[in-house]
Amino acid sequence: MRTYFIKTGKLISKLIYPTLIWEIPTSRDEIFLTFDDGPSPGITEKALDILDQFDAKATFFLVGDKASQYPELVDEIIKRGHKTGNHTYHHLKGWGTDDEVYFEDIAKTDTLLHTKLFRPPHGKISRSQIAFLENKYHIIMWTVLSADFDTSIKAERCAHNVIHNTDKGSIIIFHDSPKASERMLYALPKTLENFRAKGYAFKSIEL
Repeated sequence: MRTYFIKTGKLISKLIYPTLIWEIPTSRDEIFLTFDDGPSPGITEKALDILDQFDAKATFFLVGDKASQYPELVDEIIKRGHKTGNHTYHHLKGWGTDDEVYFEDIAKTDTLLHTKLFRPPHGKISRSQIAFLENKYHIIMWTVLSADFDTSIKAERCAHNVIHNTDKGSIIIFHDSPKASERMLYALPKTLENFRAKGYAFKSIEL
């Protein structure tokens, strides 16, 4: 049974975590693509190639353990003009994790990426963790969840999720991970084709 929202409405975002970034205010036709849980050999490169085909930029929220294993992929992401964000070192959920353990895990990733962008894995972060981290990071959530991580749905549904719920300023989540790759690699070009035809630009998050 599905336990997530495809689109995070303004009321929900304000009630849950009002100080976090759920969308990027803009008057332009711009969309902000993000990727979580990479880098992943053989998958991240394919996502980068697709983005290049549409002159699209994105933000990759990287798991520190993977970034340390595949530094060449981190370099390639940056070389192609994209931004990186911190997604903890061990993909830790903030809920149920001791604050000091959580902060140390994030700091370990920071030694690799040196970024001011942070996204909590699974979107699960406590009030005390927010209070501490907001002094150093822009905490980035999302507007639209592709649900490419959900192995119970088809790739076409992932594309539909994004195309039918995205507006200007939306922050979209894909995953460049083995689990999500089949659905992501189908939905990503469909998304880019659809919105490029409507005159939208695809930007990385720069705060």
